[in-house]
Amino acid sequence: MIKQDFKILYHKYVAQIRNYIYYRSGDVDLADDITQEVFIKIYQNNKWRNDDVKSLLYKMAGDLFIDYVRKKNLEREYQKNIKFEFTEQNNDEYKNEILQKCEKALSVLSDNERLVFLMNKKDGITYKDIAESLDISVKAVEKRMSSALNKLNQS
Repeated sequence: MIKQDFKILYHKYVAQIRNYIYYRSGDVDLADDITQEVFIKIYQNNKWRNDDVKSLLYKMAGDLFIDYVRKKNLEREYQKNIKFEFTEQNNDEYKNEILQKCEKALSVLSDNERLVFLMNKKDGITYKDIAESLDISVKAVEKRMSSALNKLNQS
């Protein structure tokens, strides 16, 4: 694809694709992110034809939005099932205090950081398996874990 062709394509459809995702999600930032991803993918893939590019853009945007919703639902489901358990049953007051401290510490983390941290530290899931289940790179998992550990150390 020639850069000029891509520029024409981009300017012709960017607002339509952004609005399509915005109308489905109600989230401006998400609409911008998915729109950007659609156009990056179309730029990298030189095998499109001018007569079917509009439907291709909408199909890609819809698929990326559905992937996003599925991933968010998986994260929410995982977070709902998180329970702190204690092996010793001796001191309820001490357990409650520890539980409150843990919840307070975890509250400083973003959703993505908390998810990666708990999957690794609580469930013992490897970075590679976390990356595969969240459909992100291992580097992204490492970055989220590093950020989480830094925030926890500071709190």
